[in-house]
Amino acid sequence: MPDFSMSVRDFYDELAPDYHRIFPDWDASMARQAKALDGLLRRHLGAGPHRILDCSCGIGTQAIGLALAEHDVLASDLSPVAATRAAAEATCRGVRMPVVAADMRQLPFASSIFDAVICADNSLPHLLSPQGVQAALLGMRRVLRDDGLLLLTVRSYDEARQSRPTSTPPQVSRTPDGEVISFQLWHWHDDGERYDLEHFQLTPAASTWDVRVRRTTYWALTSSQLAEFVAGAGFTDISWHTPPASGYYQPVLTARRAPAA
Repeated sequence: MPDFSMSVRDFYDELAPDYHRIFPDWDASMARQAKALDGLLRRHLGAGPHRILDCSCGIGTQAIGLALAEHDVLASDLSPVAATRAAAEATCRGVRMPVVAADMRQLPFASSIFDAVICADNSLPHLLSPQGVQAALLGMRRVLRDDGLLLLTVRSYDEARQSRPTSTPPQVSRTPDGEVISFQLWHWHDDGERYDLEHFQLTPAASTWDVRVRRTTYWALTSSQLAEFVAGAGFTDISWHTPPASGYYQPVLTARRAPAA
C-alpha cells in the first residue's frame, strides 16, 4: 500500500501558495468560520478564551480566525509548507499563534493541556484505514483536558456514498489576484468508500489559462461511521450540527473527552 501520508503532504505542500484563492475574500471567510466555531465553543465550554489546538490548520483559515477572536490557539499541520504560511499569515495579522508541522496521528504535545481540539475542512477522511483514524482520535483525546471539546468538520458523505458523484460544480472566485475557477473530479475505488480526488485550479494567463492539478485520496466516512470511531476513542456526548444550525459550511461533530477511569 502506498504511503498516503506522503501523498497528502505533497497535495497540501503544492496547494498552500494558492489555497486562499479558493475564497473570494479569504479574511472574510476566516471571520465567518471563526464566528461559527466560536459559537459552538461558547455553547459547550463557556465564553472563554479557550486554549485550542487546530491539528489540521492548513494555511490558517480556522486557526487565525479563532486567534483573532482572542482564543489561545496552537496550530499544526502535516504540510510544512502550509504550516509555514499559516505562521506568516498570523504574524501579518498581528496575532500570536505558534505553528508546527506535525502528523495528527502523532501529535507532539503534552497530555491534557487543551480545552478544545479542532480538526476541520474534511481533514480526518484523509486517513484511509480504521487504524489511522483511531490513532488520530486517540491522540486528540490524549491532549484534551477532562471534559474537553472535540470539533470535527467533514463533508456530508451519507448521500455521496449512495450516488457516488464524479465531480463538483465549477466554483468561480473573483479574488484580488484575479479570477479563479476551481472544481474537483472524484474517482471512486471499488470498495465504494474511498475515492481519489483531482483538484483543478484555473487562472487566466495571457490568452489562455494556467491549469494546476493536485491529487489526493479520501475515505468517505458516513456520519454513523465517524460517530462510531469517535465513541470508540473514548469520547461521549457526541452530537452533529448541520450548517443551518451552526453557521459553519460543513457538518460539525462535537464530543467531550470522558474523564479517565
